Amino acid sequence: MNFMANQKSLQIASLPLQSFLDDLHDKYKLEQEGAVADYIPELAKVNPDAFSICIATVNGEVYKVGDYNQLFTIQSISKVFVYGLALDDHGRDYILTRVGVEPTGDAFNAIVLDEQSKRPYNPMVNAGAIATTSLIKGFGASERLNRMLDMFRRYIGHDVFVDIAVFTSERTTGHRNRAMAHLMLNFGMIDEPIDEALDLYFQQCAVMVNCQDLAVMAATLANKGVNPISKEQAVDSRYIKDILSVMYTCGMYNFAGEWAYKVGIPAKSGISGGIIAVVPNQMGIAVFSPRLDSRGNSVRGVKVCEELSQHFGLHLFECSHSKCN
Repeated sequence: MNFMANQKSLQIASLPLQSFLDDLHDKYKLEQEGAVADYIPELAKVNPDAFSICIATVNGEVYKVGDYNQLFTIQSISKVFVYGLALDDHGRDYILTRVGVEPTGDAFNAIVLDEQSKRPYNPMVNAGAIATTSLIKGFGASERLNRMLDMFRRYIGHDVFVDIAVFTSERTTGHRNRAMAHLMLNFGMIDEPIDEALDLYFQQCAVMVNCQDLAVMAATLANKGVNPISKEQAVDSRYIKDILSVMYTCGMYNFAGEWAYKVGIPAKSGISGGIIAVVPNQMGIAVFSPRLDSRGNSVRGVKVCEELSQHFGLHLFECSHSKCN
């Protein structure tokens, strides 16, 4: 399925795309299911009723509705892009010696490694993300942070900053993450100084974005690593398949199987309430709504993505006559 075919499918749908997004927003804006993450104190301060949906296409069109300019911390969605930076820095063969690519049924913050390899299971769970972050190149903490922030700039198209209050809150309460780091240090999966790696991990999670930013980031992945608005290469195109593969199998934690079955496109969630989804060669989808389900995924976000996939036939294995003949 190519992008032009998908554009046609969006136009011949019963509603134009913008109208469909408006209706989806109206349908779910009063949804009260779920709860805001509160184990990081600063995250508990967010407005639980905030809600936005954005879609960015690979030719630079942006559709948006709701609180799409509201800033929030990117949290675990950052893992996708830092994984890409680590691949750029070291290549897939070396990264695979430190971080696996197997999905896990465990929670995202489980203190567990693969029993045979001693690697964290994948780069989308906390242990794997910490190991990935520890591999970012740079002479000292400041250079590594600046390289990471510049990477986010390439994906989004403008400079970003770290929310110091959230970073400090995560750093103060991040005892499980420290336990994971020490376990991986014991098995040689990360190197000293681990406090520097942990600080960079907490900082990446505290980068501020809005829903439109996330949609453009997702569209950049859909567009072979090229930002569809700025036209800047954000990540080497040869690593897009690596990034999208782990998103598809591991991006939604212990909901990944059901997501693949119902929605069927690579995705990643974050505990601040964001979800990104990528339709390769076509578009990036982003939803922001802070009320989470028991697995840490946005309740509204999951429902919106399910409806978008079903209505427009976005599932990677959708086999309608128009796509399979």
